[in-house]
Amino acid sequence: MSNSDMSLAAPRQMQWLPLLLASGALVLGAAYVLAQASGQLSLLWLVGGALGFALYHAAFGFTGAYRTCIATGRSGAVRAQMLMLGLAVLLFFPALAAGSVLGQPVRGFVFPAGWELVIGAFIFGVGMQLGGGCASGTLYTAGGGDTRTGITLLCFVLGMTLGAWDMDRWQDLPALPAISLPQTLGLWPALALNLAVFAAIAWVLARRERRRTGQVEPLFERRGAQFLTGPWPLAWAALALALLNFATLVIAGRPWGITQAFATWGARLGEAAGLADPVFWPYWEEPTRIDLLHRPLLQDATHLMNVGLVLGACLAAALAGRFAPDLRIGLRPLLAAVIGGLMLGYGARMALGCNISAFFSGVASGSLHGWVWILAALPGNVLGMKLRPLFALDQGTGAAAGAGRRQ
Repeated sequence: MSNSDMSLAAPRQMQWLPLLLASGALVLGAAYVLAQASGQLSLLWLVGGALGFALYHAAFGFTGAYRTCIATGRSGAVRAQMLMLGLAVLLFFPALAAGSVLGQPVRGFVFPAGWELVIGAFIFGVGMQLGGGCASGTLYTAGGGDTRTGITLLCFVLGMTLGAWDMDRWQDLPALPAISLPQTLGLWPALALNLAVFAAIAWVLARRERRRTGQVEPLFERRGAQFLTGPWPLAWAALALALLNFATLVIAGRPWGITQAFATWGARLGEAAGLADPVFWPYWEEPTRIDLLHRPLLQDATHLMNVGLVLGACLAAALAGRFAPDLRIGLRPLLAAVIGGLMLGYGARMALGCNISAFFSGVASGSLHGWVWILAALPGNVLGMKLRPLFALDQGTGAAAGAGRRQ
């Protein structure tokens, strides 16, 4: 049974062993981080768990959303992304303009946009469709028990590490300076422009969906919706992700990111195995990064949120009765997971992040580079879709409403 079929199948009984293990790990992990690190990091661990819970129960992903929208016209998941982004900018823009929230200094992800980012986002887009997930997608589906995506995740880490090692190949390509739309246009004009663009995209996609399918998938309704056991309406996830990203901004002082931790994991593993000396790589010479190689992982907010996300997804899968790892992976899908994961990691390094840190958090921060990222990633997704049949992967074009939203 495919992941998209699973999201539409009849409810199952809770699986008590993975439920107890996942919930126990989340609670004990939060207590341990609180005792050994700080209350701030303990909260971020729990925010990560909540993100994984929401992503799994709504089958909220980017990879399947784009594939389904392009191939069939069904646009519910992409329109939910527009809702998510609209809510995010309403929260982020005023907070970032003020410079602090509740006394906590906050900053957005505002980075340069150049050829390195464009090439990297395109590579990432291809990898999304071959690997079966994006950054958040690989974490939450792996946490939910998807074995192939777990392999994609391992290769994602390897690809990110290779990209960090090979950084000097691309870093001198031409680029625009970092551009903040609120700073350039003013807070309220930038906010109005972003909301208008989100609304226009959602309207165009809804009209296209009605023309191609005869109906428009609802965002606020879903048959059999249950908070604890799922499935969630897409709007619930859009609201949850916007609020949780804002919570990350308030607690950590910066938005939600994922892939930075992958580079840290890979570099540390390579150094521990005697295969690399990452301290001399150009990537780690950046003053804001070098400390990540030496500080305990227990003090790395991105690492803690990633692990929490996996556990939150595992908890959601156990509540839904769908935690069922399957080691039966065909050779060609396995090869696609390896190639796709490597492309995801290498592309994410070049593109200054993934669909979360570069696109979601970048757009929420008012950065032009977030829009450039998605414009480059979408053609990559189209090419990746054309390559999927070579690896015996379906196109996610089933007729059932909502199919294909999982990664």
